[in-house]
This record gives sequence, C-alpha cells and structure tokens, in this order.
Amino acid sequence: MYTFKKHSVLPGFNLALGFTVVYLSLIVLIPLSAAFVRTATLSWPEFWNIVTTPRVMASYRLTFGASFAAALVNAIFGLLVAWVLVRYHFPGKKLVDALVDLPFALPTAVAGIALTGLYAGNGWIGQYFEPLGIKIAFTPIGVFVALTFIGLPFVVRTVQPVLEDIESELEEAAATLGANRLQTFSRVIFPTLFPALATGFALAFARAVGEYGSVIFIAGNMPMISEITPLLIITKLEQYDYAGATALAVVMLVISFVMLLIINLLQWWSRRRSASVV
Repeated sequence: MYTFKKHSVLPGFNLALGFTVVYLSLIVLIPLSAAFVRTATLSWPEFWNIVTTPRVMASYRLTFGASFAAALVNAIFGLLVAWVLVRYHFPGKKLVDALVDLPFALPTAVAGIALTGLYAGNGWIGQYFEPLGIKIAFTPIGVFVALTFIGLPFVVRTVQPVLEDIESELEEAAATLGANRLQTFSRVIFPTLFPALATGFALAFARAVGEYGSVIFIAGNMPMISEITPLLIITKLEQYDYAGATALAVVMLVISFVMLLIINLLQWWSRRRSASVV
C-alpha cells in the first residue's frame, strides 16, 4: 500500500511557518515591542502626564478625527469611483484608472507641496475660497484634504475587484422579482461589497493616522490648532526625549489597533451574516 504526499512549490508547513514567524518578528513584532520596552522606563504618572498634556490631546483630536473623516469620505466616494470604473465605458477610462494610483507612487513630500500650492490663499483652488472667508491651507481643513488624497486608492483598489466579480444575473433576478434600482443596490449589491468597503476604510484610516510627509506642509503645524501627533513624536525625538516619543507612539499604536480590531470584527460579522442568508 502506497501513500502519496501532496507536494507544493513552497517548503513544508513547518519550514514555511518558521520563516513567516521570523520575518514578521524582525519586521513587525520586535520594532513594536521596542516602543513598549522603551516606554516601560517611565512610571505610570510620568507616562500619563506626557500623553495627556493639552497640546498632545489637541493633536490626538486632530489626527484621529481628521483620519476618520477622511476615511469615511473616501469610503463613500471611493465606492463611487470604483463603480464608475467597473460599470461604465468612457473615453479616458484607462487614464482615470491610472490616476487613482497616483497617491501610491507620488512621494508624500511632493504631494504635500502640491496640495499646499493648490489650496493656499493665492493657489489655483484656494483663491476662490479665500474671498468667502474659507481658509484651507495651514488649517485643520488642509490636514483633512491631505489625508483624503493619500487614502483614496485603498478604498478603490479594495472594492474594485469585488465589484467586478458580482454577477450581473443577480441584478437581473432582482429586477425580475420587482426590485427597483435602489432596492437592488441596497439589498443585493451593497451587502456583498460591505466587507471589502470596510477593509478599504480600515486601510485608509490606518494610512492616514500614520501620515506625516504630505500633512506637515499643508497643516501649518500650529500647536493646539493644526499640529498632528506624528509631528509631536518627531519633535520629541529631535529633543532627545526618546521615552516621551515612544509614549506617544504607544498610545497611537494601541488606539489604532483597537479601531482596526473593531472594524475586523464588523467584517467578520458581515461575512457570517451574508453566509447565513445564503
């Protein structure tokens, strides 16, 4: 009696798992652990005083608030962009599709300078808002604009392949059963897209929270007004306050992890609900 083993191009499970654990440890776990170890040199009162000063709290509100708002806007309009690219054919479609990836390829500093030039008071776009009393560059609005710019591709590229895989027969069947377009979208298409949309939202949010290069140019970096937390971390590092910098980094890491965990739980719930309906 012969036994056959299923061969794979990659090494066996144990060897592949070992490489995976080592690689993730070197790239992810050890650097993140170093932040916690450095922060552990602080006592609890010292840690609390560092991470709850009024200037730091203002940077939290701007960083996480603007990141959440930008990710939410990208979730809405990213879905619309993906829908247009998948469902319609028009001149210049390939160019539009390529432009979606521009924030991926563009250096963040270049993006920040370009956005500042556009939205400054004398810029091509900012000059039309300035007479209305709306200042975009060097304000929290400018931070929101920069974070929206860098987060859009994450939503579009996450939703687009799922939308392409949706069979048109599902929509035809819904129309045959008497559903209008809104009902077809809300009850047939959107439940299928929601897990991918939530993933794109999470990626855009995570990217925005850690963004630095494109924001510092357009933000103005005014304490208590338009100063983001990553800039405070850099400031503390320049002052050789490594423990204070890692303390802020740990707070951002924990908050980001909790938010991403919540979003992943929502995705799991959505998939489970969709499977039970089917």
